[in-house]
Amino acid sequence: MIKVNRPICPNPSALSGGNYKHPDNKAALRNASFDKCVYCESKVSHVYYADVEHIKPKEKFPKLEFRWENLGFVCAKCNGIKKDKFDEKTPFINPYEDDPDEHVLFFGAFIKHKKGSERGEITIDESKGIGLNRNELLERRHEKIQSIGKTIDRCFRTTNQQLKENAFEELKKEADQVNEYSLCVKYLLQAHQVL
Repeated sequence: MIKVNRPICPNPSALSGGNYKHPDNKAALRNASFDKCVYCESKVSHVYYADVEHIKPKEKFPKLEFRWENLGFVCAKCNGIKKDKFDEKTPFINPYEDDPDEHVLFFGAFIKHKKGSERGEITIDESKGIGLNRNELLERRHEKIQSIGKTIDRCFRTTNQQLKENAFEELKKEADQVNEYSLCVKYLLQAHQVL
């Protein structure tokens, strides 16, 4: 989960006409999140059409159904688990408004809420929130960590300083927000003092 900059709505007339899934608006949200689900950071379009869905559920907040600021680019898994769970007193982390890095951290592939962050805790939890530690995500993040971990090991083993610096620069790109699970990778690289 990373901070996502919400773009300007390219087709507000579609929203006012009752279509929150208009292709122009969907493309804008997809591009803003780098084709990743705003919650789990999995690449979406290469395996699924993805959804434009509501941050606050339309069942509980019908007046927000066609509001641009309540829409996000979401995978079917996260959206299906989230359903209509939402507590206004302790809302899920909204990656368009909040910096998730202030609420969550990673221990390897496992995401944990930061001390005192009820919003982080609820967002991560599968029974109350979005289920960001579900088995499939843990497996995918673990694969990413294993791959990058091997490269980190090779970097620290080489005695050629130029090769090491070049490899570290390439590793830093893996934490770029365009890549899957970039927040997880960022924590891994920080732990190894690469970032």
